[in-house]
Amino acid sequence: MLNKEKSHQAGPNNLLSDSYRNDFTVNKATNTVFVNREFAAELSLVWDAFTKQEILDQWWAPKPWKAKTKIMNFENGGRRFYAMVSPEGQEHWSIQEFTSISAKTNFKMLSSFADKDEKINTEMPASNWDLNFSEENGTTKVSITIKHNSLAQLEKIIEMGFQGGFTMGLQQLDEVLITLNNK
Repeated sequence: MLNKEKSHQAGPNNLLSDSYRNDFTVNKATNTVFVNREFAAELSLVWDAFTKQEILDQWWAPKPWKAKTKIMNFENGGRRFYAMVSPEGQEHWSIQEFTSISAKTNFKMLSSFADKDEKINTEMPASNWDLNFSEENGTTKVSITIKHNSLAQLEKIIEMGFQGGFTMGLQQLDEVLITLNNK
């Protein structure tokens, strides 16, 4: 069972080239989500946007929510402990544990929901992320594979709005990259 959404559209203010593309595919047979996204920015800037706290916090949460990182240690065996914060101040905490990093080409992480005291919530879905980065002619492609342990976990995260929220975050990243490119 394959659920595929392809989105071909111009980015904010039509500043992105026609090569902009967002593919979001759910494969229920393998409990996997595939996201392929192109950005009109150099690889080093896109890499930084995924690996540096000060940039991640600008786009990781879907508006009107905000991302707030408490701990960021981007290295093999390191982690990011962060919250998505609602406009009313409600916090939803998560931990990303970095399991493998190959500078500017790939990193892998285990993503888990947690409480404010960094205790992993085992009743919520966890997922293994594999992020690959490549650049061609000033356009950077990010290919993300997100693997869940069971179909029930995959369906729960989709039911919670992951597709819409993550897609919105990637659109916000376009805006951040435009701003950073203009500096």
